[in-house]
Amino acid sequence: MNTMSSATVNWNEIEVGYELPSHTRDITAALVVGGAISATHDYALVHHDHREARKAAAEDVFMNILTTNGLIGKYLTDWCGPTGEIKSIVLRLAVPNYPGDQMTITGQVTKKYQEEGNNLVEIEFVGKNSIGNHASGKAIVAL
Repeated sequence: MNTMSSATVNWNEIEVGYELPSHTRDITAALVVGGAISATHDYALVHHDHREARKAAAEDVFMNILTTNGLIGKYLTDWCGPTGEIKSIVLRLAVPNYPGDQMTITGQVTKKYQEEGNNLVEIEFVGKNSIGNHASGKAIVAL
C-alpha cells in the first residue's frame, strides 16, 4: 500500500527521529526484467533468464542494484515532493528481491543540518522483503 503524499516537506517542520511513511511495492517479473534490460541496460542473464539465475544458485531472476536504487530514489522523492533534491544515496544490498514478493521501504531522519545554503536531512532507509533486508543505506536530501 502506498502511504506517500505529493505534498512538499518543510525542512523547518522535520526533526531528527522523524519517520517517513512506509511504502510497499510488489516485486513483479516485469519490474525485475524491465528494470534490468530496459531501464538500466543490465543484460546479465541472472536478471532476466530464470534458468541462468537458478544455475547461479538463485531461486529465480532477481532485481539488480540499479533498479533498487531507482526504487529508493522514488521513495525519497515521493516523500520530499517536487522541491526536494536527492544529494546522495549510499546503498548496500543483502537478500535478493524475487518476483512474487513485496518490498517495504521505511526511513528515518537521523541528521538535520545546513550546508552551503542547503537545508539538508540525512535519512537512513531499509527495504525489506519476506526473506530479510534487501537494501539499506543513507541518503542526503535537500528540502
